[in-house]
Amino acid sequence: MQQTVQPAQVRLDKWLWAVRVFKTRSLAADACRAGHVKIGGQPVKPAHGVKVGEIITAQVGPITRTVKALGLIEQRVCAKTAALYMEDLTPPEEYKKRREPEAAPLVVWPKGQGRPTKKDRRLLGGLSFEQQEPL
Repeated sequence: MQQTVQPAQVRLDKWLWAVRVFKTRSLAADACRAGHVKIGGQPVKPAHGVKVGEIITAQVGPITRTVKALGLIEQRVCAKTAALYMEDLTPPEEYKKRREPEAAPLVVWPKGQGRPTKKDRRLLGGLSFEQQEPL
């Protein structure tokens, strides 16, 4: 029988990638360098060692994911196995942010007017996008 020895610490970027918080290790490292990953409220570098029991907060797109490290892992495994190494503490409201489409402001340009001139484009850029009369 083979026994796997669990390391005392694992690099943060490796762990975030292995438990599928980020799709690639380089995305995890970039998020760490940008300050989007925090442990105990403090931004951490990609080489920071993760310990069992630490709570990690990561900004992934519009969602702020909060996970607790239950175990240490260096290699990416299937999602079912990865779930054994972390506890997801992210509130359900955060996941709703991903499903809600961003409301893009629409500018209505009247038909038949042709392409807007430079002056028209400047005017369109300064409009508030509430009920407006067409130009």
